[in-house]
Amino acid sequence: MATATHIDAHAHDDHDHEHHETFITKYIFSLDHKTIAKQFLITGIIWAIIGAGFSAIFRLQLGFPEADLSWLRPLLGKWIQPEGSLDPQFYLALVTMHGTIMVFFVLTAGLSGTFSNFLIPLQIGARDMASGFMNMLSYWFFFLSSVIMFISLFLETGPASGGWVVYPPLSALPQAMDGSGLGMTLWLVAIVFFIVSSLLGGINYITTIINLRTKGMTFSRLPLTIWSFFLTAVIGVLSFPVLFAAALLLVMDRSFGTSFYLSEIYIGGEALPNVGGSPILYQHLFWFLGHPEVYIVLLPALGITSEIIATNSRKPIFGYKAMIISMLGITVLSFVVWAHHMFVSGLSPFLGSIFMFLTLIIAIPSAVKVFNYLTTLWRGNIVFTPAMLFSIGLVSVFISGGITGIFLGNSAIDIQLHDTYFVVAHFHLVMGAASSFGLLAGVYHWFPKMFGRMLDRKLGYIHFWFTFIGIYAVFFPMHYIGIAGFPRRYYSFTNFDAFSGFTDLNAFISVAAILTFFGQFIFLFNFFYSIFRGKKAPLNPWKSNTLEWTTPRVAGHGNWPGEIPTVYRWPYDYSKPGAEEDFIPQTVPFSETMDSNLPHENDMIAIEKEESASEIVVDGAKGH
Repeated sequence: MATATHIDAHAHDDHDHEHHETFITKYIFSLDHKTIAKQFLITGIIWAIIGAGFSAIFRLQLGFPEADLSWLRPLLGKWIQPEGSLDPQFYLALVTMHGTIMVFFVLTAGLSGTFSNFLIPLQIGARDMASGFMNMLSYWFFFLSSVIMFISLFLETGPASGGWVVYPPLSALPQAMDGSGLGMTLWLVAIVFFIVSSLLGGINYITTIINLRTKGMTFSRLPLTIWSFFLTAVIGVLSFPVLFAAALLLVMDRSFGTSFYLSEIYIGGEALPNVGGSPILYQHLFWFLGHPEVYIVLLPALGITSEIIATNSRKPIFGYKAMIISMLGITVLSFVVWAHHMFVSGLSPFLGSIFMFLTLIIAIPSAVKVFNYLTTLWRGNIVFTPAMLFSIGLVSVFISGGITGIFLGNSAIDIQLHDTYFVVAHFHLVMGAASSFGLLAGVYHWFPKMFGRMLDRKLGYIHFWFTFIGIYAVFFPMHYIGIAGFPRRYYSFTNFDAFSGFTDLNAFISVAAILTFFGQFIFLFNFFYSIFRGKKAPLNPWKSNTLEWTTPRVAGHGNWPGEIPTVYRWPYDYSKPGAEEDFIPQTVPFSETMDSNLPHENDMIAIEKEESASEIVVDGAKGH
């Protein structure tokens, strides 16, 4: 493994960061990675309310298609028709914006933007990110993207409504429908700014982890959270530029008369001049980002879960190296499975069989992670904190959603299921619910370090059970109706006798979805109340080993007031035989834990003594 680079960060030691800071430089245009993480988190929470609220509205339409929704007119205006039903075009816009908001603005920004920013410097022992300015720019590009997307919700013609994947020709022809006009243009502009934000962040995360690790923090001593953030950033830096190219070509087709995605299109009986393009080209470009995007939101959640399960099982994580290798495998394989989203697009059956094979192989590293979680939990002294419950919940929904992925990875079965609710159920469990559980687990676990206060535990338990039961109540029945052929993306099912038998089940799903949405307000109250009124947190509330718990209760800019601690061991020394306590922080030398050392760890004591002696010599030379 590479030797860790020790950065003295003298600039931070020589300057007091507090005396120049105004409210604007401290809380708005902040260069401090912790403040930027909070900005990402709170913006993501606002988007989550909007995105989940959209799903509650369109579930009302799906579950109760004959209901009078006139009471929503003060909120939705003209999109509630005179007879009280939801406008069909606005239904498509709601589905489009729900997907876009939840995938990009909540899960990507909420996980990478929040936890990569917050934890990387704290867990590797750095004063801040490699570039504080780039980090600030990353958030403000994300904020600009958010503002543009938010404005598009209020357009006369409505927001983008071609689905969250914005396939051409609906997205490439402004005249195709109302939502293909200005709303689609703003969607593309917002996504371009979002990609710039993600790239700025990703480059910063990679650089920081490689270059700014404290003394002793080798790659083999990194917490699994840092490994997951590092590999997530690598995936993002390699895949987001492809979506940028796809969006750029779409803008060219929309505004400059090119034909990258268009060929032989007729609108209202009139032939358009576009010839030679292929809408399938867009699908390849989009899914080359779209499938790695699944792991851009999943890997940080899995890394967070690894840390929380080890800490609260009071056991070392099982298979540390296997966990790293499985994440490396996921990183590589995520780039070669994209066409499994395109089995119904006329893809060559031979090519489909290759992508099917690669898709089934990616289940192996995912299964390694699941088995390692279960083995870590096995016979552990489990502490059921709300964060631990959400982490175990993640393992549950990851298994449930992952098993259905094996169905859909098989091209012969996928062709039957692709346009049904089975797919909706699969990706909401394995991507939406699993990643959301990881995000919530991370908030519950690191809230004391973020704000210096504790969240209310009882409210956390209520929130978990409300969410866990609600998620399964919503998405389990969708598998059943999907296998029965219930089609997705339809506005109403009342015209189809074949689907009349599923009316009650659809209503049940809608009620469960709306109740789960309102259940999240328990968390919102707990979060914002505890920031100001929560019980003050102890320095290390979970008795954890990683470096972030060695900082002051509310760390200033620079994280450690004195020297950055030196790391001597890996982060998972829990319940070690012979140790005085059931955890040994990374900063404790092996020379202080003689009774619990393994044979090879005793060999490290001589190295520790040599290094401390050489430091004394260097310090003495500096003194002269």
